[in-house]
Amino acid sequence: MSEESASIRLSQPTFDGHVSVESALLARRSIRDYRDAPLVLKEAAQLLWAAQGRNRPGGYRTCPSAGALYPLEVYLATGNVEGLEAGNYRYDSARHLLVRCLAGDPRRSLAGAALGQLMIAHAPATLVICAVFERITGKYGSRGLRYAFMEAGHAAQNVCLQAVSLNLGTVVVGAFQDDKVKEVLGLQEEPLVLLPVGR
Repeated sequence: MSEESASIRLSQPTFDGHVSVESALLARRSIRDYRDAPLVLKEAAQLLWAAQGRNRPGGYRTCPSAGALYPLEVYLATGNVEGLEAGNYRYDSARHLLVRCLAGDPRRSLAGAALGQLMIAHAPATLVICAVFERITGKYGSRGLRYAFMEAGHAAQNVCLQAVSLNLGTVVVGAFQDDKVKEVLGLQEEPLVLLPVGR
């Protein structure tokens, strides 16, 4: 299957939400329990844009990156998103689309790789923030590792605040076995953060 045939174009992000930054900060909570209800693809698209979307010409994105090197890749591991087959998808920020990397529902196996945190199995989808460290260590050496982790934190907070504005819940998960997450999702990059999201 070619990348083009496995691509899903996403709706354009919304830039005029009805929740202020201050209100989102006030309402932000770590939510670990989700209703048995799907996400809508438009909601997933908005969350992905918040994490690593392009926000102006030149390839600049929604969160800061040392040297504008952007070492992060974001994936959507899903089993219950309307309009999207279960699987693992890479977010292509340049074209604002998803590229399917793996077919089948990965949520239960991903929960196992995350030390049995069942909220990941119950959430309709999980955003997976990964790093390609070579993109940033080539310029900044070992200090680039710190910059990649900082950027992952920025992206995760963007997702948390965007989730509030969409009336969704999420939680930042750092407890997982890296190699097992990579195996379950077929990743080459290093996973840094998991963000299950649901209603």
